[in-house]
This record gives sequence, structure tokens and C-alpha cells, in this order.
Amino acid sequence: MALAHSKLTAQGQVSVPAKIRKRLGIGPGSVLEWDEDGEHVVVRRAGRFSSEDVHRSLFAAPPKAKTLADLKDGVRQYVKRRRARR
Repeated sequence: MALAHSKLTAQGQVSVPAKIRKRLGIGPGSVLEWDEDGEHVVVRRAGRFSSEDVHRSLFAAPPKAKTLADLKDGVRQYVKRRRARR
């Protein structure tokens, strides 16, 4: 069952019904995102990202594995810098 209905204008514009605007929390100037999901089109407020989306964008490639020697060397350098006399 559909939440609401809209008509497409000759210029290709769509009005978002008030019930949907309220539910999405959007108003004038809001950006909507259109996505295809099989045979359905999903419309959502732009800027809503899942934690998985954020993680993928921040960490595109998995980090390079470190050896125990690398970790110990990093701690040694940190302590040396931190404890160095000024």
C-alpha cells in the first residue's frame, strides 16, 4: 500500500507530499537521493549514511599488517620522543 501519490509535471518535476516531507524531515532546499533497488526506486534524504558506508569511505583498503618488531619499534620511538629532554 502506497504512502502517498505524486504527479510528474511536463518539466519532469515531482511534488513531495506533505506526509512524506514530514516523515523524512525535509523542507525547501533539502537534497533527495534516488536509488534503484531491483524493480523499485528508493528515495531518501541525502546525507544519511550507514556506519558501513562511512567505514568503507574512510578505510577503502585494509591496513597493512604490522609485525611485533614494528609495533615495539613504534612504542620505542614514541617513548623516546615523549621522554626526550627539552
